[in-house]
Amino acid sequence: MTAIDHIGISVGDFDKSVEFYQAVLGTLGIKLLTDMEMGGDRHAGFGVENAFFWVSKDARPAGNCHIAFTATNRADVGSFHITGLGMGGRDNGAPGVRPHYHAHYYAGFLLDPDGNNIEAVCHAPEAAEDAEAQNAAD
Repeated sequence: MTAIDHIGISVGDFDKSVEFYQAVLGTLGIKLLTDMEMGGDRHAGFGVENAFFWVSKDARPAGNCHIAFTATNRADVGSFHITGLGMGGRDNGAPGVRPHYHAHYYAGFLLDPDGNNIEAVCHAPEAAEDAEAQNAAD
């Protein structure tokens, strides 16, 4: 069980941000589940089965959040980063091991269109990933 049910950020350009997040989160298996209007405001919910990450239109987005999304493997971290750069995100840390967090902390960081620091992180050791890929091939 996780302790957080969902989180939301405010964005300046709703359509651009939804397109950006559809692309980068899609590399992690996270999809746009809902795009709705409520009280004159637009909201988009992303998730796997239930929406846990929400993007909402705001005339004055803060642009100072840090959100880390779980990646299944290191290749997904790379896909997340490359896709984000292609969608106009700005590099905030190329994919790589961050040993100051722990020995297997492999992450890539981007700034989204509003300056939020988003991250894809894999905690699995590289050897475990290699074994998992080999088992899948067998």
